[in-house]
Amino acid sequence: MGDEELKREVDDYVDEVWEDVVADIRSLVRIRSVEDLSHAAPGMPWGPKSHEALALGLSIASRLGLDAHDCEGYLGYADLVGESAGQIATIAHTDVVPEGLGWTVDPFDVTRREGFLMGRGVLDDKGPFVLSLYAAHFFARRVQRTGKRLPYTLRVLVGNDEETTMGDVTWYLSHYEQPLFCFSPDADFPLICGEKGVFHGRFRREHGTDGRIVSLEGGTVVNAIPGLATATVRTDASTLPASEGIDVEAMGGGLAKLTAHGKGGHASLPEGTVNAIGMLATYLLQNGICDEGEREFLELERLVCASGHDGDALGIACSNERFGALTAIGGTVSDSDGFLEQTIDCRYPDATTGEGIAARLSSVAADHGASFEVIQDKVPFYEDPASPEISTLLSTYEEYSGRKTEPLVIGGGTYARKFRNACAFGPHEPAEDVPSWVGMEHGPDEAVSEESLRRALKIYIVSIARLMRLDLA
Repeated sequence: MGDEELKREVDDYVDEVWEDVVADIRSLVRIRSVEDLSHAAPGMPWGPKSHEALALGLSIASRLGLDAHDCEGYLGYADLVGESAGQIATIAHTDVVPEGLGWTVDPFDVTRREGFLMGRGVLDDKGPFVLSLYAAHFFARRVQRTGKRLPYTLRVLVGNDEETTMGDVTWYLSHYEQPLFCFSPDADFPLICGEKGVFHGRFRREHGTDGRIVSLEGGTVVNAIPGLATATVRTDASTLPASEGIDVEAMGGGLAKLTAHGKGGHASLPEGTVNAIGMLATYLLQNGICDEGEREFLELERLVCASGHDGDALGIACSNERFGALTAIGGTVSDSDGFLEQTIDCRYPDATTGEGIAARLSSVAADHGASFEVIQDKVPFYEDPASPEISTLLSTYEEYSGRKTEPLVIGGGTYARKFRNACAFGPHEPAEDVPSWVGMEHGPDEAVSEESLRRALKIYIVSIARLMRLDLA
């Protein structure tokens, strides 16, 4: 079959199955599959809801004619067995970050609005996961019709712990062989051939019960810029000045509640966001609503959350040509168990190291009477953009987009960094003109256009067909 005939068949297929695709995305979005280690159990190491989504994903795979397997709950896979046991694989994930605040629709359902799908996970990454299943289903139907197997086994990996530690893939690669090539539909088009390092850490400072700050809370996860932060403080609300983005509410008993409204987003894309924790810290400092120890912590907060995104105020700024500049954001703040805690997310080029970042942030913490600990450090990764596999994907995207493109290096962390020969490949179209109400992944009102998903499904099918022609042995 020539490529033009293949493309016509793919067009007809996508038209035929699209409503089923949307229905399967909806069924997955309805599960609040946020990691819950407090309820982990044998067979569900990431918690019951995460496993529910994994099980449903594998059930859909079986319905679509794939050979599905649950790998002790860590993750799953679904195969279309080929002539060779060597695999061309995709990997997407069924876990999501918490919904957070600010939604105008139900985050755990799919709302169709003006050609867009809205809901937690429609873009990151339940929608793309369903695309990967239907891409494999296209070939399963062809094999059933013709009796001719694909040259390689096509494996759809079903991740279940991407949003936290990627411990699912760590487990998988300790028990199974690497695929010959793998792409993850969990990023931007045209193609991601490199990713900055991902560094997470936590500042802590002891906090007594007799200070001005009674409680402090903001953010939901370390890898997202928070759009909302709150503090309950000992002060007369009527004496506090108005400030843009800060709500003041009298609580009685000499207490006031302050709520900062920023603009949230993903930690890897901080441009244009406004960190609500930084707004709140600045307001508290400007109005002297803190004792001396709290002041030191709030000054640290301001360095982390309100001084830009390049890490310069923290002394960790750096960049190079291949990866670009380091970014640093404050993700969550909390006041519990006698400590004030602030997390930080850094995306760094190979011009520095996680060890160097940790040493500098430990020094900054000490200057503010706090301690610092590393939560995780994932080193940068880079795949040769001239390889046949990368060239195949990129050229297919260019045919469908009608424009010449170059592979990208990003700050986001995808599964691609875990594999020997891999990349991240769509489906998000960063240049797409979208309405102002369309939210980003990890933020409120997460949304993606149906047209971009339909085109992505076509790109994935044709790309897989072409990958199957390569000599990958």
